[in-house]
Amino acid sequence: MDAPTVYRTSLHGLEKIHEGKVRDIYAAGTDALLIVTTDRLSAFDVILPDPIPGKGRVLNQISQFWFERTGHIVPNQLTGRAVDSVVSDPAERTLLAGRAMVVKRLKALPIEAVVRGYLIGSGWKEYQKTGSVCGIELPAGLTLAARLPAPVFTPATKAAAGEHDENISFAETERLIGAQLAAQMRACAIALYEFAAAHARARGIIIADTKFEFGLDEHGTLTLIDEALTPDSSRFWATDTYRAGISPPSFDKQFVRDYLETLDWDKRAPGPKLPAEIIARTSEKYHEALRRLTGPAA
Repeated sequence: MDAPTVYRTSLHGLEKIHEGKVRDIYAAGTDALLIVTTDRLSAFDVILPDPIPGKGRVLNQISQFWFERTGHIVPNQLTGRAVDSVVSDPAERTLLAGRAMVVKRLKALPIEAVVRGYLIGSGWKEYQKTGSVCGIELPAGLTLAARLPAPVFTPATKAAAGEHDENISFAETERLIGAQLAAQMRACAIALYEFAAAHARARGIIIADTKFEFGLDEHGTLTLIDEALTPDSSRFWATDTYRAGISPPSFDKQFVRDYLETLDWDKRAPGPKLPAEIIARTSEKYHEALRRLTGPAA
């Protein structure tokens, strides 16, 4: 039996405290949250009307995979508690199977911790104009999708719903959260990226860039939260089709963005409906990323 597709949740007996682009978040007592990863897809910061079957389960399982393997780099939000300890209704437990986790309730920091190993997206656009990304000077003559000499930390501010994240300098990050915490965030984000990039490359995937979110516990300990190294938060390219100078085929929602760019749409809500073949192909790409990342090395 196929797992149910979930666009939005409304769980009995639990207070929904936030509905994000993809995740529904519920209070689970005073010290924990229940995060449900739905099958919603956002593109250009607009939630599209069509769910991608299985997407939420893929994102949740990939995040769980990375959380369990990166605790030596930085603490994370996992509590080890089963979802069934929070959700008692059998039908809701079935609905949430594989797509939810109980996590620590932490104070989220107002920064998207972006790490880039390759020059693509907004980084490429900025580089073309200034020769730098977020104030970081890069070598001249780099092409689209070029591998950078070393991964760079290019933070962004978190935007409100419907708005776009804005790249900021490291100095601005220091102003927002303090110099010591900014330096710790940068070091942890780059270490996470380098660890994951090596793992993924051995399985045929290049992690071109990714973004992390961090929070603080009651002791001020920096903690990895939200999701980690998923096709929603990262650009994944196949090693066997990658070459600099083009935008490589991907295992992430760039496939949907590329389709949407062909439409006469102003990138404002409401988003356009997706054709069945785009939905099916996107679902396949997400599942392929899960199989590769969590499987054995090639």
